[in-house]
Amino acid sequence: MPHPNDPSLRSFIAVDPSSDFPIQNLPYGVFSTAKLSPRLGVAIGDFVLDLWELEQEGLISAGDPGTFAGGLSALMHQGPKVWSRTRARISELLRHDNSELRDNKQLRDLALIPWANVTMHMPFTVSGYTDFYSSKEHATNVGVMFRGKDNALQPNWLHMPIAYNGRASTVVVSGTKVKRPRGQLKPPNVEVPSFEPCKRLDFELEMGVVIGQPSPMGGMLSEQQAEEMIFGFVLLNDWSARDIQQWEYVPLGPFLAKAFATSISPWVVTREALEPFRLKGPEQQPVPLDYLKQTKPQNYDIALDVSLRAAGANVPAGISRTNFKYMYWSSVQQLMHHASSGCAMNVGDLLGSGTISGPEKDQRGSLLEISWNGTEPVDLPGGARRSFLEDGDSLVIRGWCQGNGYRVGFGEVEGTIVPAE
Repeated sequence: MPHPNDPSLRSFIAVDPSSDFPIQNLPYGVFSTAKLSPRLGVAIGDFVLDLWELEQEGLISAGDPGTFAGGLSALMHQGPKVWSRTRARISELLRHDNSELRDNKQLRDLALIPWANVTMHMPFTVSGYTDFYSSKEHATNVGVMFRGKDNALQPNWLHMPIAYNGRASTVVVSGTKVKRPRGQLKPPNVEVPSFEPCKRLDFELEMGVVIGQPSPMGGMLSEQQAEEMIFGFVLLNDWSARDIQQWEYVPLGPFLAKAFATSISPWVVTREALEPFRLKGPEQQPVPLDYLKQTKPQNYDIALDVSLRAAGANVPAGISRTNFKYMYWSSVQQLMHHASSGCAMNVGDLLGSGTISGPEKDQRGSLLEISWNGTEPVDLPGGARRSFLEDGDSLVIRGWCQGNGYRVGFGEVEGTIVPAE
């Protein structure tokens, strides 16, 4: 049987070459309709494939009955062999030369649901959330802004993936409105702080790693073990209140400035689907310590695009275009480091990559960098200008891997800013 990643595969469902969801992708998401409660599905072209319906017909099984009745956690708990076998079976059922689903009109009508009829939900329960700081370009830009060119990177940055523990409780699915946060603000020119709505609200372009297997407290992870624990990836926007952060982060780092909202895309693209797009990341100097060394490529060629529609505008404008391949510390290294002290990892843990910026000016992954801390505002259609996000602004992040005649994409993660109450 052909591998699900085979670029020659075709589905009996027509899929446009520009679609994010060809048969080579098959990402998982949780959907509902006016008649159906939330359940697990797979994106294929302009449809969602209802895995629960296929399970009821005996066409698919992941081992435990009811695996597809809710979110992804039940499937993730069963491990990489079941993940791979399940994806292969879904691919087989959708192939153009397989009659099992193709020629069963009654089942097709039940199991293939047009996009227009579905509502997407959080694809899994987030057990814990950790946000990394692993783009050398981003860390350098921020360092130059606040510490000067000669002291841009902190001494520890080139030796380990830097991160902080965030809030799982406010990770939300694409389309969720983001309320402008309140917090303590203290500009340098005032003596005492005030409590008021954030004035320097920003986005952060990231990828999220979804952990599908646990690790024990007190243990460490090899490269192979860490890789096999990764179920898949999502697009991630870690909204940031720059002015709240500026006052609160000394001495312990980000807290409320990053705790009010983190948005993710509704579709989880599996690690296996990204395998053809794996590549070597930037050269790491100095050479990492032994526990962080990699023996094979662990970065991915994922194109990323950010567009901003200003409040009152009819059309969005592109403000950044970069690539996940630029990340200095890979997702596998992040996970190995996270567990290295003995920290236990859980099914459903989410690791944010950290802001993804490239070497060019148009590849910066936050407004902090794009506007260079407000000194170079961005011109938008209709005469609008932005240094940071205003109420009513809508931001969309898209991402995809480009194959030969097809793309493996993530859809989008969108959020609109609404005023603080």
